[in-house]
Amino acid sequence: MKKIIFTLGLIAVSIGVFAQDGGSPMNKAVNRATHSRDFLMIQLSYDGWAGAPDSVKTGLNRGFNVALMYDFPFKKSPLSVAAGLGVSTSGVYLKDHTFDISGKSNPSAATFPVSTASKKVKVATTYLEIPIELRYRKVPDNANKGFKAALGVKVGALVDAHTKAKTTGANGSKNIDKDANKGFFNPWRFSATGRVGYGNFALFGAYSLNPMLKDNSNLDIRPYQIGICLSGL
Repeated sequence: MKKIIFTLGLIAVSIGVFAQDGGSPMNKAVNRATHSRDFLMIQLSYDGWAGAPDSVKTGLNRGFNVALMYDFPFKKSPLSVAAGLGVSTSGVYLKDHTFDISGKSNPSAATFPVSTASKKVKVATTYLEIPIELRYRKVPDNANKGFKAALGVKVGALVDAHTKAKTTGANGSKNIDKDANKGFFNPWRFSATGRVGYGNFALFGAYSLNPMLKDNSNLDIRPYQIGICLSGL
C-alpha cells in the first residue's frame, strides 16, 4: 500500500515539475491542462462510524485520501464530469473497548469486547477507490480560481483491515498487539461524496452507502468522513 501511495505522489510531483517550466510547447500544454483539470486531490478528514453501538466511544479519528482525477468538461458550460483512481485510509480509535476481528470472541462475527487493559485500540482500513464526480466551477477554464462544488460516488475495494492495541503488562512493559483480518469486512464499499470550496481549498464529506461489515454481523456500521480537500493542482 505504501508503494501505491508513493507512486501516486511521484506522478503528482512529476506533473508539478513539468508545469514550472513553461518554455517548450509541451510544457505549455501541460500548464494549460494543469490549470483546467483537477489532476490531484488530497483530503484530510475526521472519521466516524454511524450505527456503531452506543457503548462504543471513539477518540480523535482521522483519515487521509489521495486521488488522481481527470476532468471531462461539457462544452460552453461550468459543469464537468471527473473520474480517477485513489487510495483512502482511515484510523478509528476506540475507548474502553477492543474490536475483535480475530474470531476469538465470536468465530462468525466481529465483536466489541469491553477492555480496560488496552489504553488505545486503532481500527485501520485501506481502500483502493474509483471516484466519479459531477462538478461545477464558476471559472471553468481555471480550476485554481473561483467557487467550486461537486457531488459524486466512490467505489472502493478493501485492501487492508487491521486492529492495533497498546497494552501494559504486569511488569509495566508496553506491548502492541496487531490483528489483520479482512474476513468480517465487506470487500466493497460504495460511498456518496460531496465537496464545496473556493480555489484550491474545499470542505468535503463522504458517507458509506453499505455497511462496513458483512451480513453475518448484527452491526450496521456506516463509516463517514468530514474534512478539508486540496485540489486543482
